[in-house]
Amino acid sequence: MTKTVIPIIGVSENMVKIRELIDHVADTGLNIVIYGESGVGKEVIAQNLYQKSPRNNHPFVKVNCAALPDGLLESELFGYEKGAFTGADKKTRGKFELANKGVLMLDEIGDMSLSLQAKLLHVLQGGEFAPLGSEKEVKTDTWVIAATNHSLEQDITEGKFREDLYYRLNIIKVYIKPLRERPEDIPHLIDYYLKMYAAQYKGDEKAKLSSQIIDDLVAYHWPGNVRELQNILKRMLVLGEPQAVVEELKNRLEASHAQADGQNRGGSFSITDFVDLNRLDPADEEAFSLKKIRRAALDRIEKAVIEHVLKQTGWNRSRATEILQISYKTLLYKISELGITPPEKG
Repeated sequence: MTKTVIPIIGVSENMVKIRELIDHVADTGLNIVIYGESGVGKEVIAQNLYQKSPRNNHPFVKVNCAALPDGLLESELFGYEKGAFTGADKKTRGKFELANKGVLMLDEIGDMSLSLQAKLLHVLQGGEFAPLGSEKEVKTDTWVIAATNHSLEQDITEGKFREDLYYRLNIIKVYIKPLRERPEDIPHLIDYYLKMYAAQYKGDEKAKLSSQIIDDLVAYHWPGNVRELQNILKRMLVLGEPQAVVEELKNRLEASHAQADGQNRGGSFSITDFVDLNRLDPADEEAFSLKKIRRAALDRIEKAVIEHVLKQTGWNRSRATEILQISYKTLLYKISELGITPPEKG
């Protein structure tokens, strides 16, 4: 039974460019790395690449490299012979063999150990591997699509990722922006997933939200990205109380604001930080634009949180990305965009 592939939804420049890139490279078989924060939809991109490729009649196999310890991941990828280790009571084919002629998605490739990276490089270079406990090489013709929330370039500089493997994998690079950086996509995602989940849970009559609730969802910062949005929409349909769920999100956002306020050198934010109430000009329709004020407030909060984390980590950007749960590229962009400067060295 063929699995339904979710389309790439959105009107943002990022989504448009990704759709165009897929159309260009899906039939090439060139190795690809998909970058993005957790929950942005990296598997959706991989599935769309697979669907548009000549390999779509063969298996799509996914392996989460962060979910298994090193030994188990090796046996999962390459398989093993009976008796290769304790508990290996029968011969088992690995994912590379199962994905032959198809696609193998290596999710969270940045969490793979260096020793296993060397074995992966061997497969990519020669198209052959030996299952655990076997001396016989097995041939495989597999299109490898990797995904990560790491900056692999930064991992290379820190000795956590092999440079030769990086260049073997990273022939085509796809970067998915976090949902908070493409709010124009949120109404389209809501429409698509509401219809999907309404049919699954409550029926089509529930697949509508008021414009105010949609505006509130667009305004939320979505730290869990599309995955969090999916879960929120499911709750709205199952509970039948979308306003209550939105109020919970607002409370969550206010709590994060309060935490950021406390970290911002003990100061607090007020509305006058974002708009001058004493200079209201009725002719200036932009002066009190809630959209602009919301953006300014979120920028102020993001700057305070990022500055605090960078200070606590001694400006270790790699560590900061782990704490903030953003990509290295996004952190560098935020540092530049928000005017964050490192402390002067004494």
